[in-house]
Amino acid sequence: MPLLPFSVQQTETSQEKLAVLIDADNTQPAIIEGLLNEVAKYGIASIKRIYGDWTSTNLRSWKDRLLEYAIQPIQQFSYTTGKNATDSAMIIDAMDLLYSGKLDGFCIVSSDSDFTRLAARLRESGHMVYGFGEKKTPRAFVSVCDKFIYTEILRDAQVEEEADEDKKTVAKRKEFKVDQKLLRLLHDAVDDQADESGWANLSKVGQGINKRSSEFDPRNYGFRKLGDLFRAISQFETEERPQENGMGRQVNIRWKKKR
Repeated sequence: MPLLPFSVQQTETSQEKLAVLIDADNTQPAIIEGLLNEVAKYGIASIKRIYGDWTSTNLRSWKDRLLEYAIQPIQQFSYTTGKNATDSAMIIDAMDLLYSGKLDGFCIVSSDSDFTRLAARLRESGHMVYGFGEKKTPRAFVSVCDKFIYTEILRDAQVEEEADEDKKTVAKRKEFKVDQKLLRLLHDAVDDQADESGWANLSKVGQGINKRSSEFDPRNYGFRKLGDLFRAISQFETEERPQENGMGRQVNIRWKKKR
């Protein structure tokens, strides 16, 4: 089941049924609104559960958020020092939900590598797996997910005026410096989709990037959209063309030719 390209994700609502499973020990309450908004891009959060020892004062900051966002807390006492009890409960629940046959995918919210094998098992069963965690998340867990979103970009923030956002975008374009790893990823994705003149459709490029890198997201680099990221890199040029069906315009990308 292929991922939708970035531009399509923003405009189409998927009806896939998803289970959102949150490791409270490894997740901050500040991300919850952004998290659920992000999940909505991929499907419907049919199940929302969060796991932890709710008798502990460590999770007090979560409690007000649970009712507001209709998240079901799952109690797991910490029988031993560490987080293994919570992880085990979450894994067992995920497998039970898998065998119920009522879901299309899973959202695993944790920065813990203990969920790497779970993600792999869910994918082996033909389910989409979306991972959410901090940038410290071990590479093995990031790579095994179909799509991985770093939660730093989902934290609570005040809504800004459109004019201020435009100014910030312009500033980012001037200051942004692309590293060679990112440049190679973008160049290869454009090259895969390019026609004889070198132009590639942005939506198809986004889909190709997703296949190559599960954690790629333009927001990781300070840009809301993939097109904004490309426009900030001097090695690429962009143009807009009318779509074949006459509805709107499509963005095309090309690696700049040497003159």
